[in-house]
Amino acid sequence: MKEYYPNIPKIEYEGPASKNILAFKHYNKDEKVMGKRMSEHLKFAFAFWHGMNYDGTDMFGGGTYDRTFGQKESREKAKARINAAFELMQKTGFEYFCFHDVDICEPSANLAELKTNLLYITDYIKEHMAKTGIKLAWGTANLFGAARYQHGAATSPYVESYAAAACQVKNALDATIKMGGIGYTFWGGREGYDTLLNTNMEFELDNLARFYRMVIDYGRSNGFKGTFYIEPKPKEPTMHQYDFDVSTSIAFIQKYGFESDIKLNIEGNHASLAGHTFEHEIRVARINGLLGSIDANHAETLVGWDTDEFPKDVKSTALVMYEILKNNGLQYGVINFDSKLRRPSSDELDNAIGFIVGMDTFALGLKLAAKIIEDGRIDEFVRNRYSGFNAGIGEKIVKGETNLEELEEYALSLEEKRLPSGRQEYLNGIINELMFS
Repeated sequence: MKEYYPNIPKIEYEGPASKNILAFKHYNKDEKVMGKRMSEHLKFAFAFWHGMNYDGTDMFGGGTYDRTFGQKESREKAKARINAAFELMQKTGFEYFCFHDVDICEPSANLAELKTNLLYITDYIKEHMAKTGIKLAWGTANLFGAARYQHGAATSPYVESYAAAACQVKNALDATIKMGGIGYTFWGGREGYDTLLNTNMEFELDNLARFYRMVIDYGRSNGFKGTFYIEPKPKEPTMHQYDFDVSTSIAFIQKYGFESDIKLNIEGNHASLAGHTFEHEIRVARINGLLGSIDANHAETLVGWDTDEFPKDVKSTALVMYEILKNNGLQYGVINFDSKLRRPSSDELDNAIGFIVGMDTFALGLKLAAKIIEDGRIDEFVRNRYSGFNAGIGEKIVKGETNLEELEEYALSLEEKRLPSGRQEYLNGIINELMFS
């Protein structure tokens, strides 16, 4: 079979001293961290939409690199893209991949053609999966690109669009089941609105819940035992997305009773767009028992849109991995590289280097997070900060054994005094100390 990346070898771990741009400096899959192999903590997945399809196009200009893989005919181009993807995944050490339906097959003029093309290409992908051992993490449907979804898909005011979305999701879920996926993502796309002047929000949310229930029931009745995810995003392409952030998505999940079936797939760049940190969003999901999977990328904070850069910030990634370690890992999902090259990065090596740097960033983040937990000073500081609730009136509050009258009596007996410092600078210093020790 043709080699698509002859200048990219199998990427090996060479250690921090290596100057080889095509080697891991920190991601050593067999290294033990807190009793588990690094690859068990870091279940990396390859995203087809950016890893294979994105060609540098942005809202200001066309593509800057070729993703046709030497083919001109649509089906042959799709097959070449699969060949190239599995070669790159093997060389960079991926164990999982993720896809949108339209990422993996040839362009389709209508839903019937999309169904046929998806059936064909998933047979082709299964052959590669069998040969390589690479597994499917999750699938999803692109319900935002086609003109039929200009007003939304499962939240569209037009029943024709709603039915089209149901058809497309059914086929994407069938493909996910066929390839043994461990999850399926409800990626909203245009599930939102631009103005309330033409929107019945209550009806649209109810209809979205009805849609999700149909999909879940269909999946379960057809043998899908995996996890369904909602991926929060505050904007783009609509002005107001219904899955704005983790808290908004949790409210939706709880209102409609989806807790047993749906978890959250959380993306770093989407957290930034919502005005949150990545670790904040993961913490909110974790403490509510709804942490599912994550999309690993980084936002360029000087740009106001979804840049999806490869992870590069070790401290931020450590705080993310701290949350995941506290969650006893990603029990329902993976770390998906929803990351794309910068537009000027047009060399064939750049994609591989992006993954290497991203994986190394997560390896460094994992090791720093483990250091933070094993060092214990930050966790101890937080415990001590709330120690007033361990005895006396504080303990009665926690146990629900007091009332406003008793709390008033207690408060009136207190002398006014300054509260202890939050020591934020001290805690940041601990992280710096551990990072460079």
